[in-house]
Amino acid sequence: MFSGIIEETGTVKKAARKADSVQFSISAAKTLKSVNAGSSISVNGVCLTVLHRSKNEFKTQAVEETLKKTNLGLLKPGNKVNLERPLRFSGRVDGHFVLGHVDCVGVVRLVEIKKSSKVFWIQYPKQFRKYIIRVGSIAVNGVSLTISDDKAGLFGVSLIPHTLQVTNFGVLKRGAKVNLEFDILGKYIENIYRVRGR
Repeated sequence: MFSGIIEETGTVKKAARKADSVQFSISAAKTLKSVNAGSSISVNGVCLTVLHRSKNEFKTQAVEETLKKTNLGLLKPGNKVNLERPLRFSGRVDGHFVLGHVDCVGVVRLVEIKKSSKVFWIQYPKQFRKYIIRVGSIAVNGVSLTISDDKAGLFGVSLIPHTLQVTNFGVLKRGAKVNLEFDILGKYIENIYRVRGR
């Protein structure tokens, strides 16, 4: 489990396709300090397993289901990815509970430049409309964000300069595909009502 507070951006060094999966080599610094083979790590909001680590890189693999539901299959050497190690329940939890289980891919349709922020308008598949709530939580490429507005199949998220600097939102442009994970609390509530209605 993660919080959606990104620790650093790593750089994809290799993306090697093997059968129906892709093996990535990603360079990092901060997130490697306590990561070993078998550890979980969030890469653009996707919970993956570390296969091997060296001094400056780690290797991980995305299989068929992950490639089908996320933007990882589009990654190329040189791309920046958001990285976060799993939560330790020994202090405050910033952000919100993020499982690293991506629901779908959204598309950045507009980037509004404000005086002190940028607003990203993201299109999402219509079947997920029920999880979009103004001032509700959402993880976009693993970043815990607050939905500022929604209209016509789009939701808006406002990013402060700090977030733009420490995540890959700083390089995202119109047309970029992003991983979306909707708040788990909404999903549990929906399931409770569905089961009760049987």
